[in-house]
Amino acid sequence: MTVTRRRSSRNNSSQVQDLSVREFFARFPTDDACLEHVMNVRYGLRHPCDKCLNLSTFHRLADRPAYSCAHCGTHVYPCARTIFQDTRTPLQMWFYAIYLFATTRHGVSGKELQRTLGVTYKTAYRIGMQIRKLTGSVDPDGMLRGHVELDEAYVGGRRHGKRGRGAAGKTVVMGLKERDGRLQTEVIPNAQMKTLRDVVTRSIEPGAIVSTDQWAAYNLLLGDGFKHGSVNHAAKEWASYDADLEVTHHTNSVENFWRLFKDSVRSTHIHVSQKYMSRYLDEFTFRSNHRQIGNAMFDLLISAL
Repeated sequence: MTVTRRRSSRNNSSQVQDLSVREFFARFPTDDACLEHVMNVRYGLRHPCDKCLNLSTFHRLADRPAYSCAHCGTHVYPCARTIFQDTRTPLQMWFYAIYLFATTRHGVSGKELQRTLGVTYKTAYRIGMQIRKLTGSVDPDGMLRGHVELDEAYVGGRRHGKRGRGAAGKTVVMGLKERDGRLQTEVIPNAQMKTLRDVVTRSIEPGAIVSTDQWAAYNLLLGDGFKHGSVNHAAKEWASYDADLEVTHHTNSVENFWRLFKDSVRSTHIHVSQKYMSRYLDEFTFRSNHRQIGNAMFDLLISAL
């Protein structure tokens, strides 16, 4: 994947050149151009043939979405075993939908895809869910290290009664964010100590510094070999300096993510069921982890097919 970087007066190497809509359609003007791109990304137009084992050039077939080995004639279908397999939706529409997911901040609803692509809602919904599934396959699964912020949130719309922890009809989600690093999120059944211990011990390396609020269930951290510090939100304390560890404890980074996610669910999607919440978390987590590369997230998703 080639990313063109801009010169910046701040010497910020993370700034990249945007891919505008005009540039997108110039790059992918037809379904054939999209298919060739998938072939290049997954196999290359010249690669060792799996059947004859020769280093061969592969040529596009005129009557099907496939390429043929110049030596033995074996067919390679670039879209096989991808989200494009067996689709009757034009490949350019799929590419443009992925582009929309990569360039948005608040997500793309099924109705928006329906209007933009000119397809049925059923098709638009399926495209969106397949792209969300793709975003979940990009980020590595390694354990978080260094200084990590933890915070759980409750997603499910506004209703009368108790708010926050213990509120009825909410989906409980957990966020773990490395300082200046990766974010991991997942749906959890509750915010009890047993549940949180399972998430923490399989997601964070022992010995890491962990910052949380003062929810009692987080008291497990010291006993499990972590360096734990907390902030007292009930007392309007948003940051606390730890002289022993020489770090500042806060959960602002992960809380900012939850604020964006909740606002986006309310404004873009209106409601997300618990059954599919993990797909939407994957989408927003992907964009959060790769926001520094901007619209190059499109190429990253295509490379993950």
